[in-house]
Amino acid sequence: MTPIREAVILMAGEGSRLRQGYGGQARLRGDDNTLLKPFVPVLGRPLICYTVDLLLHARIKRANFVVGYQSNRMIAAVQELIPAELESSFIENREWQKQNGVSLLAAARHVTSPFLLAMGDHLFDNAMVDLLISSSDLGLLNIAVDRKLNSICDLDDAMKVQTRGNRIVAIGKNLRDYDAIDTGLFVCSLEIFDYFERAKSRSGRNDCSLADGVRLMAGNDKVRAIDIGDGWWQDVDTPSMLRHAERKMSAGYELNPG
Repeated sequence: MTPIREAVILMAGEGSRLRQGYGGQARLRGDDNTLLKPFVPVLGRPLICYTVDLLLHARIKRANFVVGYQSNRMIAAVQELIPAELESSFIENREWQKQNGVSLLAAARHVTSPFLLAMGDHLFDNAMVDLLISSSDLGLLNIAVDRKLNSICDLDDAMKVQTRGNRIVAIGKNLRDYDAIDTGLFVCSLEIFDYFERAKSRSGRNDCSLADGVRLMAGNDKVRAIDIGDGWWQDVDTPSMLRHAERKMSAGYELNPG
């Protein structure tokens, strides 16, 4: 199988739910003290450091970071953390207040081969990315899904999916019938950009979410679910999710075991 050597990391949003709940306790890089979400400390390390570790483990050669909110501060801060062996670029989404599908589309002209897509505010263990990459069909959209529904920190907020075998047939936060959760880690074919452009144009608002684009691809049988099994991950979108992640990690859930 052709190895995955490119990645897109979505981190354009404001992170308001985490910022407001965090109470301004984090003093981060920049000209002011507003919280930059990727730098919230997780067991003493900036959240984005775990993403960089994951990319290095997966042998990603080039990472494209999609930024938006306070982009100049964000770029300057992240650049300090990127090791020499990881080529990086920063793509500014000037429409960062729109949904995350627009952030993905900002990367369309910057990737040249099937790529790893990750949410910059999620934590993933190495086993997940290994399984996803080794199991993916590079002609499709492959989504790492978690079927351990009882282990989800905030099930109401989670992106739910319905599957038939390894096919994803429905996706949405408000799905009534679902059997897995979208973890925010994907292997994508370049065809994804065509579908997301269509989803954006169909919206009537020149906007689209990741779920909108995935839904359109699923309608053409272009989306596959990769079950993460015992793999561990956590969205870090609120203070309670952050505390949950730190408790799990302190209890022995290793993200990057040696």
